[in-house]
Amino acid sequence: MKRIKAKGIDVVVYEPELKEQKFFNSRVVNDLEQFKRMSDVIVANRVTAEISNVREKIFTRDLFGSD
Repeated sequence: MKRIKAKGIDVVVYEPELKEQKFFNSRVVNDLEQFKRMSDVIVANRVTAEISNVREKIFTRDLFGSD
């Protein structure tokens, strides 16, 4: 996150259980649909069914779906 933010990119964190509005000075969003709408790029550990409908926005190292 630090490297991305250093380039001036706005970072938004999706975390449904986190009650705080900020995480390391980045905005926290608790609603997945809102997060998907507002994001240009989504960095994820893996592609799950919940985010598969925005696959074109996802960057992941899990190229083969094996985690």
